[in-house]
Amino acid sequence: MSHILHGENQSAPDFYGLGIAPRILDTLELIKFKTPTPIQIKAIPLAIAGKDVVGIAQTGTGKTHAFAIPMVQLLAQRKGTGLVLAPTRELAIQIDESFHPISHAFGMKTACLIGGAPMNEQVAALRKNPRVIIATPGRLIDHMSRWNVLPQEVQMLVLDEADRMLDMGFAPQIELILKYMPKERQTMLFSATMPKEIMVIAAKYMRLPVSVEIAPPGTTAEKVTHELFIVKRDDKLKLLSQVLSQYHGPTLLFSRTKHNARKLTRAIRNMGHSVAEIHSDRSLIQRREALEGFKSGRYKVLVATDIAARGIDVTGIELVLNYDIPEDASNYVHRIGRTGRAGHKGHAISFAMPDQRSDVRDIEKLIKASLPVSTHPKVFAEEFIPADLPGAKKQVKGKSRPQRQPYYRKR
Repeated sequence: MSHILHGENQSAPDFYGLGIAPRILDTLELIKFKTPTPIQIKAIPLAIAGKDVVGIAQTGTGKTHAFAIPMVQLLAQRKGTGLVLAPTRELAIQIDESFHPISHAFGMKTACLIGGAPMNEQVAALRKNPRVIIATPGRLIDHMSRWNVLPQEVQMLVLDEADRMLDMGFAPQIELILKYMPKERQTMLFSATMPKEIMVIAAKYMRLPVSVEIAPPGTTAEKVTHELFIVKRDDKLKLLSQVLSQYHGPTLLFSRTKHNARKLTRAIRNMGHSVAEIHSDRSLIQRREALEGFKSGRYKVLVATDIAARGIDVTGIELVLNYDIPEDASNYVHRIGRTGRAGHKGHAISFAMPDQRSDVRDIEKLIKASLPVSTHPKVFAEEFIPADLPGAKKQVKGKSRPQRQPYYRKR
């Protein structure tokens, strides 16, 4: 990539001076967008200039408008279509909604192509000649195979949450889609992290891309506070009940598995809280209802698996609760990025079991900070099992980790 621009703390008073067309500036005024985020300040002028862009920024930093504004502005001046690929149905729907005010200002239609939704409605939307298509990879390939979408018409391509798409196993589909895209196109890739697989995609499918890095991998939202409880598996529900009685605002709870998400939803309902669940076993209609109910305040708690970690754009979440420590440390950053959005305060609580010392260490290495340990008077406080004792989690390939004292803090 040609060069890297860093800008963690830069800001601009408004959107003027970024090369944005007056009609879009008027629209941004109408929807009360006053101050661009750092990723928007860096990426928008480059994209409007027609450059390929790799944008690295944490969740909740305004990436969608960093590509939506340039895409609409450039498509207004040329023929062809813009294509945005997203990993989940929820994220695709939210991107589509973010495009509407800007695209409608130019009379542009959009189409949202996602699995779990009726094909005939999507075909009808495509027959109206949308200028912007937002799609999940599998459903886009379905439409391409039926000649409903003509890839040679794509002038601008965005891969949003690219690292998440790779994590979810979409690499073969992305390769197939890119194979049929015209060589002369503008490509933008946005991601929270920068694994080597993304470097490969950038080198293979992009033309001298400029990398814009706003926050290094593992950077968490500035105003999010962290808390860790060490607790036995059998005491988790008891502690959960205490925590939910303490916090009264919207709570997003993460479970590792959809099976456990279902069990937790029932348990939380029995505790007397309004709750909904969102995971891959739920239909699109059920997932939408859960998300809308959470946004509107009908549900206090939303139980989710990591499939939803990048697809939930809800302001005002008071608490992110990691009922299960994530398998991949990077998912901790994505999960807690759901709170403390747009400069608001937020809090993240994690439940770790005594044998999960190494998982917590991985998270702390990534975020370059220690997770403060708390205890609750009604739940017995545990300690982490030292790495060299029986019962401690075995390390992969026999690699040992540096040892330190357990986190447990007595009151």
